[in-house]
Amino acid sequence: MTDFTPLTSLSSALADVVARIAPSLVSVHSHRSRSTGFVWKPGLIVTADEALADEGDVQIVLADGSTTAATIVGRDHTTDIALLRAETTIAPVKLATTVPALGTLSVVVATNRDAQSAALGIVSVSGKSWRSLRGGEIDARIELDVRLRPSQEGGLALDASGAAFGMAVLGPRRVLVIPTATIERVAAQLETRGRIARGYLGLGLQPLRLDDGIGAMVMNVDKAGPAATAGIRQGDVIVAVNDQKLSGVRALLRTLGPASVGQVIDVAIRRGGEPASFKVTIGERPEA
Repeated sequence: MTDFTPLTSLSSALADVVARIAPSLVSVHSHRSRSTGFVWKPGLIVTADEALADEGDVQIVLADGSTTAATIVGRDHTTDIALLRAETTIAPVKLATTVPALGTLSVVVATNRDAQSAALGIVSVSGKSWRSLRGGEIDARIELDVRLRPSQEGGLALDASGAAFGMAVLGPRRVLVIPTATIERVAAQLETRGRIARGYLGLGLQPLRLDDGIGAMVMNVDKAGPAATAGIRQGDVIVAVNDQKLSGVRALLRTLGPASVGQVIDVAIRRGGEPASFKVTIGERPEA
C-alpha cells in the first residue's frame, strides 16, 4: 500500500505558507492593467513597475474585495520596482535576506483577477549580482521555473519555509525575482526622494573605433553639466576613465549608478589628436 503521508505533509505545509502571506497582498489596478503588490511598510505597497500603467488613476483591491485609491510615490524602471501609497491597515510583509539555493522549491503568491493565487516551481538560477538591460543594479540573479500570468507579476516569491526572498516579475522568456536586498534599497530611496539618483556627465556620446581601441566622441555637451564645467568640449574623444581604457559607451553609462553621484573621475581624452585629461565631478541626472 502506497504511503501518501510525506506528500500530504508537503501539501499542508505549502498551504500554510500561502495562507500566512496572502493577506498582505493586493491587486493593483492601473490603466487597463492589473498586477500584484504587497505591503512593504504601513500604507506603502511595492509592485512591479513594468506592470504599472504610465497614466491614469491607480486603485488597489484588498483580499476582502474592497477597493481604495493609491498614489505613486516613485518608480524605478531600471530595477522594475514601483512604490505606492494607500490607506490600508494591512500588516507589512517581513522580507528575508537570504538568497535561495539552486533547485529549491519556491511558491509565488500573488493575485489573479482580484483573487488570491499561488504557483509552485523551483529556483532554476541562483547567482551573483547583475545589471538589468536598463542599467539597474540587481543584488542577485534569481530565476524561477514557474508559469505566471501578467496579473501575478509583482507577487512574492517564497521558499519552502515561507520566507519571502523577492518579487516575481516577467522577464524575456523567463520569470525573474527582484531580490529583497534590491527592494529594500530602492524602495527606501523612493520613499524618501520619490526617485532614484543617477549619475550625470552631461554628454552625448557616439562610439568610435580607434587604432588602439574604442573611444567615445562627444557629440553634444550640456553647457550646465559636470563635463562642461570640467572643460570637456564637443569633438573631444574620450579614451579612458580612471586610467582604464574605454570598452564602450554603454559600459561608461552603466557606471553612472546612484553611488556614482559626487565621485570625481579622471577622464582622458584626445583633442585634435593631442592627449588631455580632466577631473569631472559626477552630477545627478536631472528629472525628465
